[in-house]
Amino acid sequence: MQLNVPSELEPFIDQEFSTGRYSTREEVVVYALAWFRNERQQSLEGITDGLSDLDAGNIEPLSDVIAELRSSLPKDDE
Repeated sequence: MQLNVPSELEPFIDQEFSTGRYSTREEVVVYALAWFRNERQQSLEGITDGLSDLDAGNIEPLSDVIAELRSSLPKDDE
């Protein structure tokens, strides 16, 4: 398969290739696609988990979450 890469991505590919971590520019693209696939899968799993929690009633009001976060922050005088 041959791919045409938009010219605005070429400097990024060249920069990553020049680090020496990749044997070829194609390897940079393959790694980027694998990373994207993994991130997408993790995002979809997170959404699915969140929807399952919502369906099961395992939710907290946002105001409670914010209050809990604020209470965990250090006080100004600490």
